[in-house]
Amino acid sequence: MTDMMEPRRFRTLFISDVHLGSKAAKADFLLDFLRYHEADTIYLVGDIVDGWRLKRSWYWPQVCNDVVQKLLRKARKGTRVVYIPGNHDEFLRAFPGMHFGGIEVVERIIHDGADGKKYLILHGDEFDVVVRNARLLAYLGDWAYDTAIRINIVLAAVRRHLGMPYWSFSAWAKLQVKHAVNFIGEFQRVVAEEARKSGADGVICGHIHHAVIEDMDGIRYINTGDWVESCTAIVEHEDGTFELITWRALTSNVPALTSIELLEEGELAPQAA
Repeated sequence: MTDMMEPRRFRTLFISDVHLGSKAAKADFLLDFLRYHEADTIYLVGDIVDGWRLKRSWYWPQVCNDVVQKLLRKARKGTRVVYIPGNHDEFLRAFPGMHFGGIEVVERIIHDGADGKKYLILHGDEFDVVVRNARLLAYLGDWAYDTAIRINIVLAAVRRHLGMPYWSFSAWAKLQVKHAVNFIGEFQRVVAEEARKSGADGVICGHIHHAVIEDMDGIRYINTGDWVESCTAIVEHEDGTFELITWRALTSNVPALTSIELLEEGELAPQAA
């Protein structure tokens, strides 16, 4: 690993589910990521700010301001920044078409890929039956996820002390529950079908914190993941191929020294298409 990293430039960058305002948000990782990644267009695919948690208790450290300022600075320097609100930052849905410091707010949008294909971009919560039809249940689920994250922090410290590799209790618990009801597969199918109805070749969304690039009956389904656990983003190269990447800090005291790891069937190898 060298002391300096050259910034990487892409045609498009897609980020979602940062949850700024939540103690679980890895805002420092995202800030570091944004320092070393440039793009002509950045899509913020919902839940960038966690309004639900901020309503319960205010938590907004300086690093949250730094992330916002970094995005605003990119917009001032010519990057097109488009914000598609999610359910946690739904307060922004009252301002479709508005610009805030150069950041454009839209409910959903069609992205024209470099290869001529069209991609529907939306957060995806409108297809989550729990969020759409039972808001109280959704809030309870959000609380349960917070609790799992806190358990995760304790377990991670213990495993680190014992020299054991990182293992995410919260991710495991989430997947066990959602697999039990086949939630992820059904969500992907419904969102892909919405792209088909919109005349798009693919869909790019967030919401379920499950990063993946895959084809579903002729529709390219892309989920950006999150910046709570996986710290993943989607990038589009100049030739129209998409890549799913994750950003991990190598040291806690030197946040700029980080590495890119391409996800595999879980962790390490490229998923480009």
